[in-house]
Amino acid sequence: MGKRSKYAVSLVLLGSFFLAACQNGAQENETDSSAASSAEQVINVQFSAEMGSADISLATDSYSFITLNNAYEGLYRLDENNVPVIAGASKDAEVSEDGLTYTISLREEAKWSNGDPVTAADYVFSWQRTVDPATASNYAYMLAPVKNASAISDGTLDKSELGIEAVNDHELKITLEKPTPYFLSLLAFPTFFPQNERVVEEFGDQYALTSENAAYNGPFLLTNYAGPGTDIQWSLEKNPDYWDADSVKLETVNFDVVKDSSTAYNLYESGQADDIILSGELAMQNVNHPDYIVQPSATTQYLEMNQAPEDSPFRNANLRQAISYIMNRQQIVENILGNGSLPAVGFVPSDLAFNPETKADFVEDAATTLAFDEEKAQEYWEKAKAELGIDTLSFELLTSDTDQSKKMAEYIQGTLQQTLDGLTIEVTNVPFSVRLDRSNSGDFEMVMNNWIGDYADPINFLELFKKDSSYNRGKWLNDDYDQLIEQASNENANDPEARWENMVEAEKILNEDLGVIPLFQSAEAHLRSPKIKGLIVHSVGAAYDYKNVFVEE
Repeated sequence: MGKRSKYAVSLVLLGSFFLAACQNGAQENETDSSAASSAEQVINVQFSAEMGSADISLATDSYSFITLNNAYEGLYRLDENNVPVIAGASKDAEVSEDGLTYTISLREEAKWSNGDPVTAADYVFSWQRTVDPATASNYAYMLAPVKNASAISDGTLDKSELGIEAVNDHELKITLEKPTPYFLSLLAFPTFFPQNERVVEEFGDQYALTSENAAYNGPFLLTNYAGPGTDIQWSLEKNPDYWDADSVKLETVNFDVVKDSSTAYNLYESGQADDIILSGELAMQNVNHPDYIVQPSATTQYLEMNQAPEDSPFRNANLRQAISYIMNRQQIVENILGNGSLPAVGFVPSDLAFNPETKADFVEDAATTLAFDEEKAQEYWEKAKAELGIDTLSFELLTSDTDQSKKMAEYIQGTLQQTLDGLTIEVTNVPFSVRLDRSNSGDFEMVMNNWIGDYADPINFLELFKKDSSYNRGKWLNDDYDQLIEQASNENANDPEARWENMVEAEKILNEDLGVIPLFQSAEAHLRSPKIKGLIVHSVGAAYDYKNVFVEE
């Protein structure tokens, strides 16, 4: 979820369409805080799932990243056009001619909520902690562009060898493995934010398990947070010690987890919530509501199948084809979601990135399709049964327990069982954090996952399914695919056209072999109060930025 250098800025500008779209006369969010009245500067926001972690090194989900993006601050943050601008840095990075060295000066006035100054050493500590194998960070791979990060993560080198150095208290020197066009984008992503070493060591294994067991350097302080995966209420309170506190108008953002759309709707209509997510029938019924907003997202929802066991039926390509062909993606987005989501045609979403020469959308160049065809589904199912030597097959579909996830699971279960004779699916709905834990540990047969783009480049989606990726939870393996990703990331890193072609070919392999089964490209239907002004919403990275928000009655 980050940004990039001069080359990458053009990618982000092209992707600026992602800013939240308003429909049916809904208000445009203003950014002029001079209009703020004496109204109470408090807003109430509802999420559909719990926050997975408040630890920068361990967070992996969007709700965590939204919260951390506002409670912490890194060297850069994203502006309203998805472009990285200086934040914790006092001026733009100085980049060496070969693109390998970044020298960055920090704001000397920045401090932690416990009074400590924010120093270059805090960044060194944070990045080293994330890549340290002992931390077991699923997002350590994001630091791979930094020199020696991958070798440290796999235990080959000590974390002290990471390519980040505190030249002095307020100057960082960062050395990369290879030129990385989108590196400034990464610096705006929470995984690259600093952590206070003294505080981490003080709390030990209790660090960041509650809001009190951490220190913050962002525009807000995390408060009332009682634990990852279980707490359904927490808040952001204005940080009086933030270096730019005068520009922060909001006093409080209250978050509540409400998984049922009807409950969320009733709370909004009664004035107890200011921003809610709608899905299904409620989204379709409220399309003409004056506060209705469709918020596009660089997110792909997909089915992942566990192919790790040697006897896994999902190693059978015909079975994967049968499941994909039976998915009526148009019906899913129109009749189940109804929130502006789009049928997936591949794994990389549309309007994310564009051909460096022709400016064509990545989706157009890849030209992949995911057709609905019941007859073909049945043909592939019969082939699969013959090859597997079975007449029947049963497996568990693991999903989150949100309203939308439950409805999607019901559709998948019903459609597959009704069309593919002999197939039985058991649906298990669990809290979001449990789904994450089970996915990460490989404790699933089929799981419904999603991926939200961290930055506007196809590689952020495609690298998930390399052989050695921690996010390749289903252990799909394809040597040709791995080779293409390796070429795009290394030998062709400075050749935009060749790199683009590598990624296009990789997408085709992933789609044709169905390493995973994409379902839809997500959007969110919101009811958002007109009194909320200045909200910036990004399709990539930590999507909500409350720094410039104010309430106007």
